[in-house]
Amino acid sequence: MDLKQEIQRRRTFAIISHPDAGKTTLTEKLLLFGGAIHVAGAVKSNKIKRGATSDFMEIERQRGISVATSVMGFEYKDVKINILDTPGHEDFAEDTYRTLTAVDSVIIVIDGAKGVETQTRKLMEVCRMRNTPVMVFINKLDRPSKDPFDLLDEIEKELKIKVRPLAWPISTGPTFKGVYDLYGDRLSLFFAQDKQTAEGEQIDIRLNDPAIDKYIAPFTQQLRDDLELVEGVYPPFDLERYRKGEIAPVFFGSALNNFGVRELLDCFIRIAPSPGPSHTVQRDIDPYETKLTGFVFKIHANMDPNHRDRIAFLKICSGRFERNKPYLHVRSGKSIKFAAPTAFMAEKKSVIDEAFPGDIVGLHDTGNFKIGDTFTEGEQLQFVGIPSFSPELFRYIENGDPMKFKQLAKGIDQLMDEGVAQLFTSRLNGRKIIGTVGALQFEVIQYRLEHEYGAICRYEPVQVYKACWVESDNTAQMDDFRKRKFNNMALDKHGREVFLADTSYALALAQEKFPDIRFHFTSEF
Repeated sequence: MDLKQEIQRRRTFAIISHPDAGKTTLTEKLLLFGGAIHVAGAVKSNKIKRGATSDFMEIERQRGISVATSVMGFEYKDVKINILDTPGHEDFAEDTYRTLTAVDSVIIVIDGAKGVETQTRKLMEVCRMRNTPVMVFINKLDRPSKDPFDLLDEIEKELKIKVRPLAWPISTGPTFKGVYDLYGDRLSLFFAQDKQTAEGEQIDIRLNDPAIDKYIAPFTQQLRDDLELVEGVYPPFDLERYRKGEIAPVFFGSALNNFGVRELLDCFIRIAPSPGPSHTVQRDIDPYETKLTGFVFKIHANMDPNHRDRIAFLKICSGRFERNKPYLHVRSGKSIKFAAPTAFMAEKKSVIDEAFPGDIVGLHDTGNFKIGDTFTEGEQLQFVGIPSFSPELFRYIENGDPMKFKQLAKGIDQLMDEGVAQLFTSRLNGRKIIGTVGALQFEVIQYRLEHEYGAICRYEPVQVYKACWVESDNTAQMDDFRKRKFNNMALDKHGREVFLADTSYALALAQEKFPDIRFHFTSEF
């Protein structure tokens, strides 16, 4: 296949939602129907011993939540699908925001009983900023749920986007019968003895077929009335408006029971966009350009506990990536060859010879790469929109075991490169301060330091309200600021100056008294 065909058959998307809406369960079922796995795992279940494919870290299995984004690629009906399963918990939102820079479309999962929740609203804001096309999957209809029309109204109001149902549920709760596929115009029922496999009987019947009663009575008339109302209220589905991020197709189902998942997948591969243009400081990049460009949007340490390796996730934006071919690492100016680039299935990796725009490639990293790094065939480019946000919670980190000083230093160094948290060194006393977006991150760091690096740490409170990066063209004012605020100054991991304001009042006062100093709340400036 030539480059153009390879790009057109790729679909790279993220699955996002509020915690517990069923994101990881949906990912498992998409992998199952796509033939990538033969038995679906569960996030937390006593009966099902197999864990979810995408939750591969030990702490994820213990807590039953996703802590890091995982990447899974598979082929379905001659389409190459790359799924990024993101953490739903707000304490890991930064990982999710960065992941959204690497995808072409998004599926939002909503719990049918709870409707739109806080984290869903925040994630939708990020999608709106980038005009990312969005699909909605309303999950858990096998449990008592809100009325489908009420849910659609809620999505329009809360997420500020027009909707168009492309599937419709037949009843909800204990009497839930399945889903009518509006896009394919058929009643699609899936019967499987075992919910963990995709082997089962499948029935496709049209709405006007009398045989439909056999499967969905006594809800046949209700379904016909609902569908008439749907066609009357909602405009026909418009592909262009969906791809511009103006309208969201909505699907209903129960990921746990395999209902509605195949309809979602079949429609997704037909309407979701293939890779589009990317933006750099210098120019826009078209995916069909022949020269390679790509950027690192995530780094994960110790993906394989046996090797203690670090993997950088490279999103390919244009051209063809080839193994053993030298590429320019723009920040360092060095040419680098990759002998063993990998494709992902969560923590399982396989070496690949080539990859195309839309693909996510794993690169072995010995500590040279940072989030946001660009790779090209010689051109000086810098991709935009991969920020680190100013942390909101802060703690001193101290060594809990003097014999393990080296392990702790290495562990902190590598975990901070992942972007899970940020490290500041106080100018006043040289103590290390960790800043995170959410409280759960401190536990994750402590757990991973102990179990992956054999280092024990403890935290101590520190009074910091906000960290902001500071810079100025007025040297005299900057020197004065450094002297007056010496107790609150720190350096970040890359040696940039950071002002650690202890209260909101102190920050406002500093901004007022030093007008020539720029205070930045994200690291991208």
